[in-house]
Amino acid sequence: MTREPLTDAPEAALKEAESWLAQHDLADARPTPLLAHRLVARRYARLYGSIILAVLIVGSSGAATFSRFGDGTARTWSLVAMIVLVAGLLVAQVLLDRWVRQVDRRAGATLSRRAAHLIQPGWRTVLGRPYAVFAAAVFVGSMLLTGSALALPDETVRRLAVVMLIGLLGATAINALQLRHLVRHPVVAEDERSLTADVIMRVEDARDLTTPNVQWTLPMILLFGTAPGWWSAAAMGYLLVSLAAFIVLRKKTPSSTTVARQAVGAR
Repeated sequence: MTREPLTDAPEAALKEAESWLAQHDLADARPTPLLAHRLVARRYARLYGSIILAVLIVGSSGAATFSRFGDGTARTWSLVAMIVLVAGLLVAQVLLDRWVRQVDRRAGATLSRRAAHLIQPGWRTVLGRPYAVFAAAVFVGSMLLTGSALALPDETVRRLAVVMLIGLLGATAINALQLRHLVRHPVVAEDERSLTADVIMRVEDARDLTTPNVQWTLPMILLFGTAPGWWSAAAMGYLLVSLAAFIVLRKKTPSSTTVARQAVGAR
């Protein structure tokens, strides 16, 4: 992959950047090639990140099928394949984050100057305490749900719970890698407006990471209706409570633009 600075952005990418600026109350800022290239890279990164999680869900379903209906050898190999799949998806996420950093570096090489007093947003800015608490609560809840299934006497349920545990840990590790990337990769900006845009993108992406798609999906796919009724009821309660908390969180927390402006204004 070439490391030459990026050339001027296509007209379609500039129009996308202009629309993005308007949506985030930055209509007075001009859509620069820097922002256009970064938004395109961000769009592809989100797409591929969603594919990674979708592959994890589909792979977990396949491993659960073999674990439930296969013989002893098939069950063992299904778990091995699940572990290999998770490891491969973690590598894919690392490579995806590296590609985004390369795009940022190439875009940054075109800047005539960098923003004065650059900030490096920490996790409290990028994610925020409420979202961090929500993510931790969802993780603990999913682990408790899985642990209760592992403790059941039904061997089939326990095998499916092991698959679910691997999938949940894999999803958590992938999200942790993404969050680390959002917090640690360098800011690329040439003025206050592009600095604000940089922080907005980080905040939005971090908040999207807290959407527990895998945590909501795996219990319903793997064990709902197979485990005892009380477990299925607990899984449904976990889903509804976490969904309600997520909706309230989205409505009550400041917008990404507000957070970004506060962070930039405090630098």
